[in-house]
Amino acid sequence: MNPERRSDGSAGDVDYGAIGGTYSRYRRPDPVIEAQIHRALGDAKTVLNVGAGAGSYEPTHCEVTAVEPSASMRAQRPAHLTQAIDAVAEDLPFEDKSFDASMASVTVHQWLDLEAGLAEMRRVTRGPLVLLVCDPAAMMDYWLAHYIPEVREIEASRFPSLERIAAALGGKVTVEQVPVPLECRDGFNEAYHGRPEAFLDGNARLACSSWSLVPGEAVQRFEAALSADLESGKGDQKYGHLRRQPFFDGPLRLVIGRAA
Repeated sequence: MNPERRSDGSAGDVDYGAIGGTYSRYRRPDPVIEAQIHRALGDAKTVLNVGAGAGSYEPTHCEVTAVEPSASMRAQRPAHLTQAIDAVAEDLPFEDKSFDASMASVTVHQWLDLEAGLAEMRRVTRGPLVLLVCDPAAMMDYWLAHYIPEVREIEASRFPSLERIAAALGGKVTVEQVPVPLECRDGFNEAYHGRPEAFLDGNARLACSSWSLVPGEAVQRFEAALSADLESGKGDQKYGHLRRQPFFDGPLRLVIGRAA
C-alpha cells in the first residue's frame, strides 16, 4: 500500500509541513492523561507508537519504536526520544508480533484507511492496542461550538465512530473516558475549556489541525465574537464556571483493544 502523501510526508487531510512548525510548543504531554495511557500499556517492554508526531505520551521506561510520516513532526521530537521512522499506519515495516503493545495518540482521524491501519497495528503487536481518540458523537457538547460550530463539525466528521474503531479492532475492546485537567498542557481544543483567551492565539489554534480546514471568514468571526464577550464579561457569565472546574469530561476517549 502506498497512500498519497504531501511534500513533507503527511499522509492525511492536513499538511503538517504547513501548520505543524510550532506543534511541539503547544502540544505537550499532560501528566494526568499520560498516566492513564501508560496504565493501559501495562507492563509492555517494547511499544510501537504509530503517528507519533513530536512524541507526546511515549513512555520512557521501555523501548519505543516511533512511526511518523511527516518530516516536520519528526524534526520536532526532543533529543531524549528515539528518532521516528518515516512510515504510515497502513504499511508498517515490521515483522508480525514484533511489539508487546502499540499506541496511537490522536492520529487515527488522519489515516487514509482506518481499518488497514488498525489491522497493521494488530499484526505487529502481541498485546494491547491503546488509542487516544475523540468520540464524534460528543463533539458538539462544548462551548466552542457556540462560537465556531464549523470547527466542531469538521472534527466530528473526521474522527471515526467508537463503534467503527471497535469493529476494526475486534477481540475485547474497552473504552475509557479521559477527563481533561483545567491546566491541561496538551493544547487540543478541549484543553482550553477553562482558558478561552488561549484561542485568540493563532498558533495555538493551528496546533489543533481542524482549524486549518475552516474558512478564514469563520475564524475572523470567531475571534471578534470571543474577544467581545471576554471584554464585556458576557463569556464568563455563560461559561465562567469552567474556569474553576478541575476536569472537563468532553469527547476524549482511550480505546484499548486486546486480541480475542
